[in-house]
Amino acid sequence: MGHMPKPIETHVPSRAELVDHLVRTRISGQVATPRENNLSHYRKLANGDRHYWLGLELGDRWADEQDVLAVMAERVGVVDDAAYRFGQDTIDPELTVSGLDRMAVRLRKAALDRQSVLLATGHPGGLLDVHRATAAALRAAGCDIVVIPSGLVADEGSVWQFADVAVLERGATLWHTHSPEPMAAILDGLAAEDRPQPDLVVADHGWAGCAAQRGLDAVGYADCNDPALFLGEAEGTLQVAVPLDDHVRDPRFYDPVVAYLLSAAGLL
Repeated sequence: MGHMPKPIETHVPSRAELVDHLVRTRISGQVATPRENNLSHYRKLANGDRHYWLGLELGDRWADEQDVLAVMAERVGVVDDAAYRFGQDTIDPELTVSGLDRMAVRLRKAALDRQSVLLATGHPGGLLDVHRATAAALRAAGCDIVVIPSGLVADEGSVWQFADVAVLERGATLWHTHSPEPMAAILDGLAAEDRPQPDLVVADHGWAGCAAQRGLDAVGYADCNDPALFLGEAEGTLQVAVPLDDHVRDPRFYDPVVAYLLSAAGLL
């Protein structure tokens, strides 16, 4: 597949090393997200607040917040006791690594088949470089990294691409957004130009949810207070949802995560 660029982190951690790193940096383990915030988001999703559906169509299938909590305990590792309502919540680092392993399988397929891939993030302050490094490795493997149409607008902002990663910009600032509308603008823009839809979308937040809802292969990252993508994975709409804190103190903390992912995908 040709020469593969090294990711930003040169050392590829073992699974045990990565688990230790995740806990130490609070990407997983005792994360910064408070329990009350998690439960509030689960309740709002169950009550039909579409902001928390992240572009997925959940209908009335998750109208009981206890069902949402059960999925989050199983797939993310949050505390499964409904009576635990205040304090810190948790992400199981073993589930984070298992999610990376599942994502790696899909990235490997994309590389072997030289598929077209679209990468996007609603969390540029945390995950932009994670997606950038993934895009670089996939491009080196022969994948076609989708170039988004020009002039796209969504949510009173502009949709642009930086280092092969689609983002929302407002007022010269890259914007943190859960909205599915920027991804909808990209996919509609591609269709308007009679260009094919991507074979794979690697994203987070509503960018991933929108793509998955439209029937595209989509994998992504999600925090423990963003349950929709895990529900989408449970239902088979989204292929992979990797649980992690998506905005820790230093974005360099994600470097070993990227190294492990790309190594597992055969992209190093």
